Amino acid sequence: MEKIVIRKVEKSDNEALALLIRNTFTEFNAPKEGTVYSDPAVFDLYTLFRKEKSVLWVGEADGVISGCCGIYPTEGLPEGCAELAKFYLRPEARGIGLGKSLMMKSIASAKEMGYEKVYLESLPEFSKAVKMYEKSGFRLLEQPLCNSGHDSCTIWMIRSLEDIN
Repeated sequence: MEKIVIRKVEKSDNEALALLIRNTFTEFNAPKEGTVYSDPAVFDLYTLFRKEKSVLWVGEADGVISGCCGIYPTEGLPEGCAELAKFYLRPEARGIGLGKSLMMKSIASAKEMGYEKVYLESLPEFSKAVKMYEKSGFRLLEQPLCNSGHDSCTIWMIRSLEDIN
């Protein structure tokens, strides 16, 4: 892959992003119920991320939508905390730095929006991503911080944004 572009989500991205996310769940044999896979919002991420204090970054590799990652003010999170959400990559886009770039851009965006902490939920099937989160300063929690509606997620993590400039 030659050219990487990271930009904000556009309405025309909805179908490609839904397919990318749902294909990731199929690829890793991850639970489909109680996750974003079965969440109707996955089909209109553009509208979902129009909410104040949210952003969804889309990564293109050679003109192909290859990943996404965003920040969302999930209901029920503590004051000053947002969720790192919808972080997915196409298989051919893994290992080229796109994922880390999308995640760090999202974390920087959270800091710019005034958040102090970023929370995420994941699954054991996404163990490589969980290792990346840990390397990026996320720490494991014993229980969820909110009711995201994704009750099949069994990994909850949080990161302070104090060290982000």
